[in-house]
Amino acid sequence: MMIIDNKFNIRQRVFLVTDPEQQERIVVSFIVKDCGISYNLCCGSQDSWHYDFEISEEKNVLIP
Repeated sequence: MMIIDNKFNIRQRVFLVTDPEQQERIVVSFIVKDCGISYNLCCGSQDSWHYDFEISEEKNVLIP
């Protein structure tokens, strides 16, 4: 049996820590890999894959 410890849930609204515009994204799926969990984030009509250390639940207001 495998227990998956995902940090973010599908439909959760998140932000990329490196995004200078801090656009809100939505978790639409995730995949379990040998090296960890990758999250598929959607922003408008674009989607991209990221690891949990690239994602935050809160907007970084300190980014200029």
